[in-house]
Amino acid sequence: MFLPHPLASSLLVLVVAAFTSAGAFKLFGSAAPLAARRSALAQVLGKARVVPVFRGVGLIELALAALLLIPAARPGAAFLAAAWCLGMLGYLAYARWRAPESSCGCVSASSGPIGPRTFTRVALLVLAATGATTVDGSWTMGLGDAPVTAALVVVAGTALFVVLSPELDQHWLLPLRKLRVQWRHPLGDTATETEAPVQASLQQLYRSPAYQGAHDLIRSALLDSWDEGEWRLLTFAARTGDRSMTAVFAVPRSRHDPAEVRMALVD
Repeated sequence: MFLPHPLASSLLVLVVAAFTSAGAFKLFGSAAPLAARRSALAQVLGKARVVPVFRGVGLIELALAALLLIPAARPGAAFLAAAWCLGMLGYLAYARWRAPESSCGCVSASSGPIGPRTFTRVALLVLAATGATTVDGSWTMGLGDAPVTAALVVVAGTALFVVLSPELDQHWLLPLRKLRVQWRHPLGDTATETEAPVQASLQQLYRSPAYQGAHDLIRSALLDSWDEGEWRLLTFAARTGDRSMTAVFAVPRSRHDPAEVRMALVD
């Protein structure tokens, strides 16, 4: 596959950046152990062994990123990177089948099931790594041949990588949604503060970090709800180990702000 040198060099930069960010998180990230235990890899290896293997995967990704920057090693390293991403696609397919509720854990500790965006991201990395095999000589010279085109490709590729990463939604998508809600309350045309339907409170609850963090403990649909001042309280059956408990969530009534949701466990 022949590509113009500036385009191939831009793809190389994108692949190196992707491997570096993923590898650095796995190897050095303070949240890497949490991500490893949440990932589908823990279902395969067990939680006792998953963290060292997770760190090892990060080391391999960083090594591939470094080799891609060495002209003499680049063609082989680019093919290895493409093969690595193909293997990742196979792992994701197996993980989707074996542990559908587990997260990828690729670039963040944020939990979220493996879905179409994750598969698309890795598939595009396969294509980008394959395109990077055509970079001849210095990649910086390739970028310098058409700097505007190269910059546009890198910026667009980085934005696409972020959009295709569910783990990064909390850094860009949730703030955008919050800004949209501040501009126009989603219930502004249909309800007053005292008339907000329970379903609207449930939607806010399901999007909140408090509910997502306790999702594995919940064992029922909504049991009861009532209003106290600015809050709507929602209760669910929960279980921690062998103990049956009640999860009580406090959801803001007059505004849509999932980050403000609070939770308590009651015997």
